[in-house]
Amino acid sequence: MASFPLTEITRVLAALALVLFAAIISRWQAVNLERQMLIATARAFVQLIAIGFALDLIFAADNPAAILLIMGVMVAIAGHTSGTRATGVPQARRVAFSAISIGALLTLGILIGLGIFEFTAQQTIPIAGMVIGNSMNVCTLVMRRIQDEIEARRAEIEAALALGATGRQALAPYLKIALQSGMTPIIDSTKTVGLIQLPGAMTGMILAGASPLEAVQLQIIVMYMLIGAAAFTGLAAAWLTQRQFLTPNHQLRQPN
Repeated sequence: MASFPLTEITRVLAALALVLFAAIISRWQAVNLERQMLIATARAFVQLIAIGFALDLIFAADNPAAILLIMGVMVAIAGHTSGTRATGVPQARRVAFSAISIGALLTLGILIGLGIFEFTAQQTIPIAGMVIGNSMNVCTLVMRRIQDEIEARRAEIEAALALGATGRQALAPYLKIALQSGMTPIIDSTKTVGLIQLPGAMTGMILAGASPLEAVQLQIIVMYMLIGAAAFTGLAAAWLTQRQFLTPNHQLRQPN
């Protein structure tokens, strides 16, 4: 098992000064976020160290079952987190888990099936983390936007249903709005990549000593991958969420 070098610990502690500085500002301006900052910082440290040692073991073993287990845990946590944020949606956690699973499986299946990445622990798990994390954010945005649109447009939707529209037809304009809301962040990020920011994958490779062109090649793949994952997850989330608000008789469910 790899150790954690003393020099790296020193660098982490030095970077911690930025968090402390932010906490001091929060305290000074009475923003009252300093406690949350410190808790988040401590949790991030413990969680990342733990996953670092765990991945070190998994990479060494390179067992397909272990890869699938890690991915399953990632999806489960992402589904729970996304569902918790969209509590107004009936069966929100189940919807989120299903949508994120669909997005992740389709995206990773295509990437591995086309030979872009190999099904090894060292390649699959980091890529799965990026895909699932992005899918979680898209799923949350889509679910919450559909809920907001239905609450705000309930009278219009019920009028359309009363005039003979199916549930899908009545909700179609609001599903499009929700999909736009969910996919806009990753599309905007892709438009400005390299101009405003150097994303994490590219920055990490450069800091590790890779050439800028090698880092750019990987980052291009990552950005395209995330757009695909956003589309798959967004569509799945929209379809599954609309079903929670409609009865089998194409009637809008009453709010709880």
